[in-house]
Amino acid sequence: MSKEMMQLAARNLKKAVPLMLKHQIPTTPTNYALWYTYVSEQMPELNLRLDTIIEQHKTCPPTNSELLYREFVSDPVEVDVLDMRQNLEAMATELAHSLKDTNLDVTQFQRRIDSNFDKLNRIEEEGVSLEKVLGVVRGLVKESDEIRSSTQYFTGQLSKAQQEIEALKRQLEKSEQIVLYDALTSIFNRRAFDNDLKGTLSQSPDGLCLILIDIDHFKAFNDNYGHLLGDQVLKAVAKRLQEACRDGAKLYRYGGEEFAVLVPNSQLSSARHLAEAMRRGLEKVSLKDRRKDVRINKITASFGVAQWNKNLKSTEIIEIADKLLYQAKRLGRNRVMPIPG
Repeated sequence: MSKEMMQLAARNLKKAVPLMLKHQIPTTPTNYALWYTYVSEQMPELNLRLDTIIEQHKTCPPTNSELLYREFVSDPVEVDVLDMRQNLEAMATELAHSLKDTNLDVTQFQRRIDSNFDKLNRIEEEGVSLEKVLGVVRGLVKESDEIRSSTQYFTGQLSKAQQEIEALKRQLEKSEQIVLYDALTSIFNRRAFDNDLKGTLSQSPDGLCLILIDIDHFKAFNDNYGHLLGDQVLKAVAKRLQEACRDGAKLYRYGGEEFAVLVPNSQLSSARHLAEAMRRGLEKVSLKDRRKDVRINKITASFGVAQWNKNLKSTEIIEIADKLLYQAKRLGRNRVMPIPG
């Protein structure tokens, strides 16, 4: 790196750190990289998106930081460095032994190959780029000359291994979304909710509210119409709730038929108003069971709304919202609690 580039890097770092402190951004390598890129002003779209998030939340929640980092800064897919190095080292040793042992039983060889590629399923986050990982694996597969000269089976096995690599690549391309998104509804999942709730509470000077939502009589949908229609109900509810989210409100699938919404810069009255709008919107959802030729028009949900204050822990605001949700259930469902005072 030239002297000029080093000086520029130092200037950008001096700009990034105070901003991170101002907005109470955790000092992780991912966040450093994100905010370094922000102050360099080389990606206007990143700056616009980050400015909007800061305006809405007074900080950048962990989920937003992670998604922005992936989109603008990181390689398309990254994996844990230590875990990957250990797995690749084990793969290299084991596969090399398999290649040299031409008398190895076919079934045993199959088990070894399957085991080698299964190890790659442990790949998760941050570290080695996807292309580097696949490059190492392809390097192992290229040792094909010895196998071809020994037995036709090994040649066929290499072809199969190459197919597995391509399948693995497609799987890895989706793996990053799986970490933060619910596969059925495509909204944020419980892991994203837990990260955002913990990361948002202490940075909410203008108020933060939590809305918990539970679909009424959901078990009846599965019992009467089957789980496929139950899945369609979950998707339709998630879509309608997502359409109602504005000004930084974020929707999560909390678990089963439950959803959660974090509403930044809000007081109890405004969050309750949002919950009431969501409740009315769900009443208009209509689905058709094609197998029974029946249209389902009665989809409702119960809501519990809680406001965070500095004396509450993250678990306590969940408990408050959950109790209010079950009050709504006991009072006849399809309502928002607490009742306005």
